[in-house]
Amino acid sequence: MGTEHVRFLAEPALDRPVLIAGFTGWNDAGDAASTALTTMVEGWGADVLAEIDPEAFTDFATVRPQVRLDQDRNRSIVWPTVGVWSISLPGTDVILMLGPEPALRWRLFSEQVTGIAERFGATMAISLGALLADVPHSRQVPLIGTASDTALIDRFELQQSQYEGPTGIVGVLHDALQRSGLPTASLWAAVPGYASQVPSPKAALALIERACSMIGTPPPVSQLDSAATEYDARVAALIGDDDDMVEYLARLEQLADENDATEEDDLTAAAPIDPDELMNEVEQFLRDQD
Repeated sequence: MGTEHVRFLAEPALDRPVLIAGFTGWNDAGDAASTALTTMVEGWGADVLAEIDPEAFTDFATVRPQVRLDQDRNRSIVWPTVGVWSISLPGTDVILMLGPEPALRWRLFSEQVTGIAERFGATMAISLGALLADVPHSRQVPLIGTASDTALIDRFELQQSQYEGPTGIVGVLHDALQRSGLPTASLWAAVPGYASQVPSPKAALALIERACSMIGTPPPVSQLDSAATEYDARVAALIGDDDDMVEYLARLEQLADENDATEEDDLTAAAPIDPDELMNEVEQFLRDQD
């Protein structure tokens, strides 16, 4: 695959790395996926590997570049670039990718990512995403993990992906990687729809823990623990004076607790929720973006 739009900044000797990717934008509810990737990059001290030139893929009227001033008040433009990092960890080597969802030429963009994966001999790819759903903030974050590869489904107790309908860059990228022979999995965290404007470190924490359990390395979550606790308090304060919202939350908590009682042995999710019900939420969320 071509990498003509990739600027490689290092050539580390990676041993069968796993690619973990996420994008800001509509598939990043509560900033959960981007926070998860940023936390892994910073928590692990990952090294810059490459960047994908945004010129061919970005609508700059939607995702605008930023003006920065240095200490001498000199101006520079920071472009919304997709960044790529790498790190060798106990258990596996990892390539991390994060940036804005490209608005243009998705197939060409996916070729660039596939080229990076092939260049360093990646053996698996995991995408991280988050969606708005009818879930309570006061319970564990529901996760759904899907894959098309039978071996991955059996190994990590994921669900078979059977979605049909509109998709985003995540779906297109998975298709390109799978066509190149790379098995892929997708992890989605459910974020409360009533708290859509509140960043959710709690959902980011759930994504990191699930991804790291799949790749067999300790998660860098210490900096998110206190933020997750503060998130619960912040959302509680947000809805505390709204009697209708308090009643709505109580109903969601009841449903979550009932699922907990009936599905406590379900290992396909990181929290008590019906996987089929959450998959329906994912599918409806995707269709609503069309």
